[in-house]
Amino acid sequence: MQVAYYENFAEIKKKIWSMFDNAVKDRSSPFRIPVFICGNQNDLDGRIVVLRKSDQINYLVQYHSDIRSDKIDKLKANNNAAMLFYDKEEKIQVRLKVECIINHENEITKESWSKTQHISRKCYLVDNGPGTESNIPTSGLKPELDNFDYTKKQSEDGYKNFTVIQCKIKSMEWLYLAAKGHRRARFDLENNKDYWLVP
Repeated sequence: MQVAYYENFAEIKKKIWSMFDNAVKDRSSPFRIPVFICGNQNDLDGRIVVLRKSDQINYLVQYHSDIRSDKIDKLKANNNAAMLFYDKEEKIQVRLKVECIINHENEITKESWSKTQHISRKCYLVDNGPGTESNIPTSGLKPELDNFDYTKKQSEDGYKNFTVIQCKIKSMEWLYLAAKGHRRARFDLENNKDYWLVP
């Protein structure tokens, strides 16, 4: 009798990585926008990020940020973070414990920046960093930038603020909500150990 995928560690991991890979390509995938949580004991903070890369060989996922974002200082003080993914239709939740690497003005950011669309680059053209206080409601952009009235060449100014956060996965916890009975497992990637958990 064939064992259901959700009762086989290897098949579960294959499913998780296929969902990560798909999320990088498919804008409508729920796994494309996980919650990223970082900080320290006194100042935890969460936000939605956009999954930009999935690398099973190196146990890595990554997203883009602005070097002036307050999460950069948090990650410099404590590079351990968590990520939370949920797909309602698949009934799958994945929680990651990660160690973050901040990439700024290096080969990794150059490669990612070259693939970043003209329209997406405007996020990095704001005069003041994300989270800066303002006296008025604002996008932070000059009007011509707000209206996409800028060339690809002009968008290059944003590169100095562009940052790639690589999240090295230390452990994955998977939860599957099934009518026949939920299933839960933890994969310790640092020690190459897999565990079943009570859901």
